[in-house]
Amino acid sequence: MIARRGVHSALWVIGLVAVVAAAGYAVLQWRQQPVSEYLTETVDRGDIAETVSANGTLDPVVLVSVGTQVSGTAVAVHADFNDSVQADQVLVELDPAAYQARVRQTRAALASAQASVELAQANARRSGELFDKGYIARQDLDQARQTLKSAQAQVEQARAQVADAEVDLRNSVIRSPISGVVVARTVELGQTVAASFQTPELFKLAGDLRHMLIHTTFAEADIGRVRPGMMASFTVDAFPGREFKGVVRQVRLNPTINQNVVTYDVVVDVDNPDLSLLPGMTAYVNVILSRSTDVLRVPNSALRFRPQDARADRGSGPGVRSPRVYRLRDGHPDAVLVRTGRSDGRYTEVESEDLGQGDAVIVADRNATAAPGTQRPMRMRMF
Repeated sequence: MIARRGVHSALWVIGLVAVVAAAGYAVLQWRQQPVSEYLTETVDRGDIAETVSANGTLDPVVLVSVGTQVSGTAVAVHADFNDSVQADQVLVELDPAAYQARVRQTRAALASAQASVELAQANARRSGELFDKGYIARQDLDQARQTLKSAQAQVEQARAQVADAEVDLRNSVIRSPISGVVVARTVELGQTVAASFQTPELFKLAGDLRHMLIHTTFAEADIGRVRPGMMASFTVDAFPGREFKGVVRQVRLNPTINQNVVTYDVVVDVDNPDLSLLPGMTAYVNVILSRSTDVLRVPNSALRFRPQDARADRGSGPGVRSPRVYRLRDGHPDAVLVRTGRSDGRYTEVESEDLGQGDAVIVADRNATAAPGTQRPMRMRMF
């Protein structure tokens, strides 16, 4: 039994030594591999969109403030925040008692004026008969006719007062002027509202929120390239990582000048079919000025890179000042002349007979990426 245990222990030790030896060999091989002095990225094909950017605010296409033309106490409120309403739907009812009384009063005044007209007509008719018989003077006849006209005018005035009172009575019931959504409500049941020179805002109604606008401002340097009909993309903080689409509707001519900085308003049409976008959200807008699709592109950092090794530019000839990128060849940068096109701030479109998809171009010197004052990391080699 003891002999068997000794054999098993020996086998276990041998296996452990073999694993450690294999791990050490792997580490040795990894340590001995040369480390490139440059950081590279791969040339690929893709889309390049040249854009200009600005921030703006999402707003409904139609935004209506609903006030009141008459004063009174709210006896019924029929709409609340986020409610969908239809045009002519009742929103608030004010106490109608005073306006109903005024309607009755003006109607009574109208009836009195009509009675006065009937009397004046009878007097004018009798005066005409008496004048024809020579019993009264012409002045008396003219006076009777003037009284009739005055009574008729009083009837028209009374009718206007009735119409005015009926309008006030109808206005005590406040209705929605549009079909839309209630985005704000400032009236409460029992609250007294007063109509004055500045109409109070009781409700704020937004039209169809499936179509919205972005009001944004672009700098003077960029506005010359922005045109109606251009495509735009934007993001909002509420949905990070999600990109929305829009179309430039209008470039407004009226400038805004703030501390000698000139900007122009640009209005962007936005579709909002799932109603995820809400009024007031901040939009980070990119207007697409031009686009190239499926083109060869390199990182902008590759175009900015310049090696410290003077040998890197050998062979580039008289075009050394032309745009160029550097490939890593035999451990050294090798210049490749390119023709540049559009840029989106991260990638630039390039054309070159000596550069193709999948090539690795240098974007930075690995040692130069270290913070100033830090020492170059020491490479250890196992012997």
